[in-house]
Amino acid sequence: MQPLIDNARTFGQRPEEFAKLAEGQSPQVLFITCSDSRVVPALITGARPGELFELRTAGNIVPPYASEHPTSEACTIEYAVEVLGVSDVVVCGHSHCGAVGALVRGDDLDAVPAVRDWLSHATPRPSGTVEDPTVAEGVQSHVLTQLLRLRSYPCIDKKLADGRLTLHAWFYEVHTGAVLAHDPAADAFKAL
Repeated sequence: MQPLIDNARTFGQRPEEFAKLAEGQSPQVLFITCSDSRVVPALITGARPGELFELRTAGNIVPPYASEHPTSEACTIEYAVEVLGVSDVVVCGHSHCGAVGALVRGDDLDAVPAVRDWLSHATPRPSGTVEDPTVAEGVQSHVLTQLLRLRSYPCIDKKLADGRLTLHAWFYEVHTGAVLAHDPAADAFKAL
């Protein structure tokens, strides 16, 4: 913890770098990814403060849209699209994902009921090879399912229909640092 505290103490000693951020934000991208500490969107993309609007959830799950019971995830998505006017949404899964791995293996999650109930939003259950520690196939199919789920959000559907929004499916390899993007024409994840 001490190195983090030391950095936080010196971080604010460069006010000239941050003064412009007080004027507001206008990110181009909503980046939806996992809460996993090994996935750092700004590090992966090289984004500076104000360039990415992030939504991090266990297993990068986009819950079903339900206007009568809004979730914080739905609020974040709607705000990014309607208020901030992002032009792109990236759903980025990652290798070695504990959440998707648990789903692929069918792990008993009764000891962590909140996790179990949250992961129930990941329907259908991701397919994949149980023996693969990277869970690559499972995560990639899961990311595509979340992209489809996003299309059910009215704000997303509207912006896609008029060409003001583009959706992207990414897969980040934590063990190599490589980023793959889904190529719809080939229906495969390929290097960016």
